[in-house]
Amino acid sequence: MTRLSVNINKVATLRNARGGNVPDVAKVALDCEHFGADGITVHPRPDERHIRYDDVRDLKPLLKTELNIEGYPNQEFIDLVLQVKPAQVTLVPDPPGVLTSNAGWNTIKYEALLSDVVTEFQLANIRTSIFVQADLAQIENVPKTGADRIELYTESYAVNFLSNKEAAVAPFVASAKLAYTLGLGVNAGHDLNLDNLNYFAKKVPYLDEVSIGHALIADALYLGLENTVQLYLRELL
Repeated sequence: MTRLSVNINKVATLRNARGGNVPDVAKVALDCEHFGADGITVHPRPDERHIRYDDVRDLKPLLKTELNIEGYPNQEFIDLVLQVKPAQVTLVPDPPGVLTSNAGWNTIKYEALLSDVVTEFQLANIRTSIFVQADLAQIENVPKTGADRIELYTESYAVNFLSNKEAAVAPFVASAKLAYTLGLGVNAGHDLNLDNLNYFAKKVPYLDEVSIGHALIADALYLGLENTVQLYLRELL
């Protein structure tokens, strides 16, 4: 079964808008675990506009499931990951100030950079995933970096799902099949929601994990957090 990792960045965004500690990011993370989530994802950015570096440090000893830290591998991020030692780190090519992740890595152009960072994390026994688009040439080059997994950037699937879901999912099916033949695990994330998740999970083979934040937290405002986590888990059955 595909695992669900809940991205709690939006919870931190709400907290930061008012100051203080409401909502409590750590409590929400632990509640998500209690309600059945298989992991927690955080994506700290240099301006700490949502998840803060101290949040990440505080979360790790509390969690019973996997912690996945996403981010751009500048030195501050690398130092944080090596200090916290999560189960997984996902390398994302977003520059400082970008609103949200909006592209996958060019694994050919940045092969040397990615290889150096992956090596450093693997020496610390941290599973490493590289955020990529559904581009076979880019995926084919990932083994040269030494990464364990890819995370498929699924915005194009979400955008095109309602108009032609078969065509929307096709590149991701091909990408997952190629990744599997290359010995890579397959994660996915970005704009997956209760409308499009089940079809994606049923069609895309070898799918290890999905990371979902914005849609899940937004749904929880109407449906409640426990019910929402359960609904997303049900879509992955």
